This record gives sequence, C-alpha cells and structure tokens, in this order.
Amino acid sequence: MKYDCLIVDDEIVLAETTTEYFNMFEVVTANVSDVEACSKFLREHETSLILLDINLGQASGFELCKKLRQTTQIPIIFISARSSDDDVLIALNIGGDDYVQKPYTLSILLAKVKAMLKRYGGYEGSSGSEATLLSFGPVKIDPVLCRVRMNGEEVKLKSLEYKLLHYLAVNKNRIIPKEELFQNVWGDSFVGDGTLNVHIRHLREKLEDLPHEPRYIKTVWGRGYVLEDDEA
Repeated sequence: MKYDCLIVDDEIVLAETTTEYFNMFEVVTANVSDVEACSKFLREHETSLILLDINLGQASGFELCKKLRQTTQIPIIFISARSSDDDVLIALNIGGDDYVQKPYTLSILLAKVKAMLKRYGGYEGSSGSEATLLSFGPVKIDPVLCRVRMNGEEVKLKSLEYKLLHYLAVNKNRIIPKEELFQNVWGDSFVGDGTLNVHIRHLREKLEDLPHEPRYIKTVWGRGYVLEDDEA
C-alpha cells in the first residue's frame, strides 16, 4: 500500500493522534514506534514522507535517518522536543529536510507536510494518487520514489543533489536566482556560491554528455541557473 506519510515516534499517543488527524484531512498516514518497525513497514509499503523523532527508546532517529539516506531520498521532517541549535544542524546536515519542535500544533504540522508533499510531487489531495514524472532530454525524475533515471539507467544522487535537480525541473525553462535556490533547496539564505556551484557541477557530471558545455543545466551569468529543455 502507498502512504502519504509515515510517523516514526515512540510517543505512541501523540503519534496516533497525529495519524488520526492527518487521515481526517486525506493525508494517508501510518505510525510506528521504533526503528525495527520502521524498517519492516518500508519493506512492505511505500511512503512519500517520513516524520521522524530523534529519541526512539534505545535507538536514535539520527542513525535511522543516515541509514535511510543510503537507499532513499524521500523527504524526512524531524519532530522532536530537543531544541538546541546543534540538534537542528545535525538533523539538517545528515539529510533531514525540516525540523519541527514539539509540542507542535497539528494544523501547522499538517500544513508543512502538505506543502512538502506537493513540492516533491507526492500528494494531490486524495489517497493513492501518483505523481507525474518530470523529464528533460533523456532524464526522468520520479517524485514519489525520489529516483532519477537517464536513458533508463538509475542515477545515484545525494539528497541535496536530488532536491536541487527536482527544483530546477519543476521550474524548467525559468531562470532561477541563486537566492531562490538557497532558500528553497537548502532552506538557508546564507549558503555560499561555492556550495551551489559544487552541486551544479556534480549534477552536470552525472547528467550531461559534456559537463563543461552543458545542454540542459545552464548558468545565466549574473542572474542564476536554468534547466533548459527545448522539447518542453
């Protein structure tokens, strides 16, 4: 079965309340309370997003996130009562996409989840919906599974590489200012040009026939970047 959201939290009452609330608003959600149950769930089902607590009994949500990032790039939102800047930075640096502090307001958390699902193409407002593939040239992006294929072969991308490519593809043939990429891909307006340039270079090396003369992922000097596709 395909779910919109999986909650991994050992605060069972809170997890069940959140699950019930999300389902009431047609975000198809399930919950598990530990790492083992999460692994079992993901072997048997698909989900478009994970809400992940940091403290999971004897286990750590940080370690689970690292393990998940070895095989999937689906969005992960950390939910935790821990509020230190160090915890937030660790969560985001190891592959988390957002961090929500407990106690959270259900309506606000639901809005965040819906926004992220729509951004990644995994939610259309009803259960069982499938995202439309994004494509340019020989490249196809599956927003549900967060997978990229070129000429039918899967291309391994790191989490931020995928997020950057997805954002470029959603905004295909539009020049995107660097500041917009910093804010919407990294969630941080203080990311430097060097970090963005490295990720753009890696994408070109993996997806362009001639990385130094890119056909698709182009620099618009003084303005930003554009994913250009003449067939669009």
